[in-house]
Order: sequence, then structure tokens, then C-alpha cells
Amino acid sequence: MATSSIFASFNIKDRKTAEAFAEALDQSAKEPTRVPTSPAPSHITDRDKILELLAQRKKNNK
Repeated sequence: MATSSIFASFNIKDRKTAEAFAEALDQSAKEPTRVPTSPAPSHITDRDKILELLAQRKKNNK
């Protein structure tokens, strides 16, 4: 969604639309229940693990 869309102006002229808008605001304020589609990357800080990973990559590229 474009950031500028949050600055859009609109008029609510009937009760049904006002109720739908209020419900949408309530739903958006709740805690999201989405699940990540891929795991977060991990950081390798151990020197020996880094060397092992580089050795594996070098071996696989031959």
C-alpha cells in the first residue's frame, strides 16, 4: 500500500458505512495472527562455525 493513501480524505454519509469503517478500525487494532512464511535468518558469530561454513561453500563450488 502506498504511504500517501493514509492521507486520503473521504466522507461517510450513512450509518452502514460508518459501522463498517468502525469495525474495520477495531479489527486492524487487534493483534495480528499472521505466521511468518520463512524463518528469520540466524547470525553466525562463532569463528569456527564461520570457517566451517566457508569451507563447505568452497567445497561445493568445485
